[in-house]
Amino acid sequence: MDFPLKAIGSGVEDFEAFVVEIVRRHLPEETLTSSTSRLSEGGNYLAVTVSFVASSRAQLDDIYRELSSHQRVKMLL
Repeated sequence: MDFPLKAIGSGVEDFEAFVVEIVRRHLPEETLTSSTSRLSEGGNYLAVTVSFVASSRAQLDDIYRELSSHQRVKMLL
């Protein structure tokens, strides 16, 4: 089952690539199924949704921990 993770952050030019790269570090090959993004109304933030097949709670915790430790990430859902 796909697990969707949404990260909202700054640096809209490369924020999607930034999020995808961090998530991929924690996944085996071919388990990242999709990524989409949407620019905020004011153009200051980008919301990136990454879907992947999660293998454990520890894996999810590691992804959340690494993403939330960066100052570019304003919110995780």
